[in-house]
Amino acid sequence: MTNGSRGRRRRGDEIPALVESSSLREQPSTARGARTRAALVAAARVVFERDGYFGSRLTDISAEANCSTGSFYTYFTSKDEILLAVIEDAQHDMLHPGTPHLAPEDSSPAAVIEASNRAYFEAYRRHAKLMLILDQLAASNAEFRELRRRRGKAFADRNARAIKDLQDKGLADTDVDAGMAARALSGMVSRMAFYSFAMEENYPLGTLVETTTKLWLNALNMTDDR
Repeated sequence: MTNGSRGRRRRGDEIPALVESSSLREQPSTARGARTRAALVAAARVVFERDGYFGSRLTDISAEANCSTGSFYTYFTSKDEILLAVIEDAQHDMLHPGTPHLAPEDSSPAAVIEASNRAYFEAYRRHAKLMLILDQLAASNAEFRELRRRRGKAFADRNARAIKDLQDKGLADTDVDAGMAARALSGMVSRMAFYSFAMEENYPLGTLVETTTKLWLNALNMTDDR
């Protein structure tokens, strides 16, 4: 019930991708071409995270990948396109960490909330610098900003359904609006990840997980029933 996923997937749970594969060129047909393209994508991530999206240059990316600018254009048309390739390469782990599999005896609602919070924080920490790049892109690109809005809504809607399930089972406060609670609580977790890892305030992971889980449970008037 954070920005990850909780519970069994059902119809309507599909989360829009941040990058459509059709917007990128086809993968190279040779092993050498695939290696060169992969090296360029890895180099682009290094340069974007080091210099920021707007401060990055194609010549820097090519140099980091130890190839010529001419080779760059064999695989990508622009800086925008290689950024999409970087996002595509990382997006599943970065923005869809999912819920770890828990043993039946450890799968109480409180344990699921805690495990999902932990998975989200760990994924965000791995990709914190790239998350800042996504913020830069969203600020300057209306189409990408709308896509991020739709993704956020899809995650919130999924969490709202999970909260409603808990309410229907008598495990959460039925006076709480499930949709608004999902937005508020998911937003809390994502902002805590932002401040801790992107802004480098570096709160201990265990403290982040414990605190945000307790706030989830308190907000929904749930108990830690593990």
